[in-house]
Amino acid sequence: MILGCSLGLLSATGHAADAHGSDHSAKPAPKAAPAAGADKAAANDLASRIREGVDRNNQAGKGAKGEGATVIEVRMPKAVTKPSGALANPVDSRRAASTEAAHREPNSREALRAKAMAMANGEKAEGHEEKEDTHGHHGSAHWEYEGVNGPAAWGKMQPEFSTCSLGRRQSPIHILDSDTLVGPAEPLQVRYMPSGGSVVNNGHTLQVDLDPASPNTLTVRGSTYKLIQFHFHHPAEEKVNYKGFSMVAHLVHRNDQNQLAVVAVLMDPGPPSPLINKVWTYMPLDTQDRVQVPPGSINLSELLPQDTRYYQFLGSLTTPPCTEGVLWMVLKTPMTLSTEQLRLFAKLFPNNARPTQPLNGRVVREVP
Repeated sequence: MILGCSLGLLSATGHAADAHGSDHSAKPAPKAAPAAGADKAAANDLASRIREGVDRNNQAGKGAKGEGATVIEVRMPKAVTKPSGALANPVDSRRAASTEAAHREPNSREALRAKAMAMANGEKAEGHEEKEDTHGHHGSAHWEYEGVNGPAAWGKMQPEFSTCSLGRRQSPIHILDSDTLVGPAEPLQVRYMPSGGSVVNNGHTLQVDLDPASPNTLTVRGSTYKLIQFHFHHPAEEKVNYKGFSMVAHLVHRNDQNQLAVVAVLMDPGPPSPLINKVWTYMPLDTQDRVQVPPGSINLSELLPQDTRYYQFLGSLTTPPCTEGVLWMVLKTPMTLSTEQLRLFAKLFPNNARPTQPLNGRVVREVP
């Protein structure tokens, strides 16, 4: 079309040229007003250039299309295809451009605009990370012994904690001799040997994790349980005949069926405890700090009374998730620790005891 328009202009100077440069005028060209010599020369020169350009195109076309073919290359603007997916509309296109610019310059205007657009659409702005709390619980509150996250709230804090409020066999309990089932019962068969391990401050108590190879076992109800750890609560979580105690040690055992059995040793101020003195010697300095104790330095026999008669009942863990089905033996004879030993623990944990829970008709067996 461009070629036709250019040739049409030449009719004013004489004869029009066809695609091969020949004259094929059907009728004489209309007379025009005489042009100046310079204008006529310029027009002739232009016509000559056009004929030469057409000839060159035709020669190139003969090789590509065959003899006599006329090739006119028309350069059209590239078609703009509509993108699919998330960039199918102008808003998404602008968002993509802003995001690309934000990567290049995080503090640029484009970066701020990209963040604002993400927030407006309910998205998380790129580069924004939710922080975990200091106890490693992502996006959830951490349970405590007091305040809004105290024991009354445990069952509502997370779905896996629901047993803390819905369970019917929760620990600890208040034991009354008037409500116990008194009768013959098997004695506890305890085999504790000097062992190694480590002391950890887990944020709620001081806990001693025993070496897995430690040969410490408890046999009761026809099953043998292995001692895996023991820890402390101040004040004691259990009550007996309306009496509270200054501290309790919970010795946690597990058998081959993954069932738990806990021996509770109640404690009051008096002579110092040899075992507690060893544990406190390696007391951690901060939450999640762990200190190894020398091999053979932990001997649980130093913590147990000579009289191992007990109260027995089915209960739960006393901390979230408050799992039930735990066999409890609360020793009837308390042990002692010094006021200084108690003071050192209370500096770290002024109160780490769960309140007593309803008995809900459970049987408490008493070994007389």
